[in-house]
Amino acid sequence: MKRITGSKKEKDGKSIAMHVSVVSIVINLLLSAFKLAAGMLGHSGAMISDAVHSASDVFSTFIVMIGVQLADKKSDKEHPYGHDRMECVASAILASLLMATGAVIGITGIKAIIGQNGKTAEIPGLVALVAAVLSIVVKEWMYWYTRAAAKKINSGAVMADAWHHRSDALSSVGAMIGIGGARMGVPVLDPLASIVICIFIGKAAIDIFRDSMDKMIDKSCDEDTVQKMKEFAMSVMGVKRIDDIRTRMFGAKVYVDIEIAAEGKLELVRSHEIAEKVHLSIEEHFPDVKHCMVHVNPVLDMEEND
Repeated sequence: MKRITGSKKEKDGKSIAMHVSVVSIVINLLLSAFKLAAGMLGHSGAMISDAVHSASDVFSTFIVMIGVQLADKKSDKEHPYGHDRMECVASAILASLLMATGAVIGITGIKAIIGQNGKTAEIPGLVALVAAVLSIVVKEWMYWYTRAAAKKINSGAVMADAWHHRSDALSSVGAMIGIGGARMGVPVLDPLASIVICIFIGKAAIDIFRDSMDKMIDKSCDEDTVQKMKEFAMSVMGVKRIDDIRTRMFGAKVYVDIEIAAEGKLELVRSHEIAEKVHLSIEEHFPDVKHCMVHVNPVLDMEEND
């Protein structure tokens, strides 16, 4: 069986992340320019603000690219386990930016409600409404496109960037409601929508930040994954039982330490072969496993009789 090495899997993951990031930057720049023009031509402050929000996503995507590049660095003397956790750092930074974005949207909405005092704003043009609808469609597509890539390569940083696209889509929803409401004579809909959107963005930011912290403090894999690892290890001929198994998240990767039991009278070479088969089986069946360490315990005669 052909073995896919960890470095090959990581290289493929990096290529996917970089490709998605470049697509994200190009689309955000084009969309920002279009929304800015539509906001100015349509006399819509909401659309101009939304254009700035889209432009800020370019910065967040650069953070993803830097995080992926640093995480891809090879092990060295000072960092023998590699730099995978740098992607978690990027995720935490992006979660903080996402939370800040949500807060700004919410505060802006609250200020708009408090500061209206019966004043009437300039009615925005139809071009601003069209730009808002187009932005929702494009940014929602970008969310699902980036989310699929993040799940494929198990990247927290890319997933955080996907949620930045979703936050931009939600921001455009607020802009659409506000512009539409203003054109129908109900301008208060815009700030109310902004407050609701703020809550959704804040929840996403907290989830992303919690996930990045779990991966930085060696959280174990879920119970189902551990159980499947045990089953694959037990399927190797010569393994009598599993004495212990420990897993830990290291960035987006997983390290596995497993203790198996084999017949006590086996030669060292044979015991090593069994351990190597367990090692290969787990690394081949679980793509996120960066390394599996196997320790062999002897099964004594009295244990076999029992």
